[in-house]
Amino acid sequence: MDSTLPLPEAEDRSLRLPAHGTTVTAEDLRVRFVLAADLDDTIEVDASEVESVGQAVLQLLVAARNEAMANGQGFRIANPSQAFVNRVNSCRLADAIGLDSGDVQ
Repeated sequence: MDSTLPLPEAEDRSLRLPAHGTTVTAEDLRVRFVLAADLDDTIEVDASEVESVGQAVLQLLVAARNEAMANGQGFRIANPSQAFVNRVNSCRLADAIGLDSGDVQ
């Protein structure tokens, strides 16, 4: 019976944003960012599957990046979907979350 969840250290090195980032999903992401901040590695956020992202998730990304920078950790948005890029740019938050337009595929 293999019904155990994967260990965060092994599976969650990169945080995957959900397809629809809402206030409800932001709380789970906040917990995962706290756990990721306990590691010495760069925090990598996979935004490849994002179809929509709400204000709470955007605020969380800004705060997580600021916290990482304050602690000397790297923070990277990996493979952002076009929907994610459009939303971040329309909110003028690309610099605040460290979105590098060169990451868009």
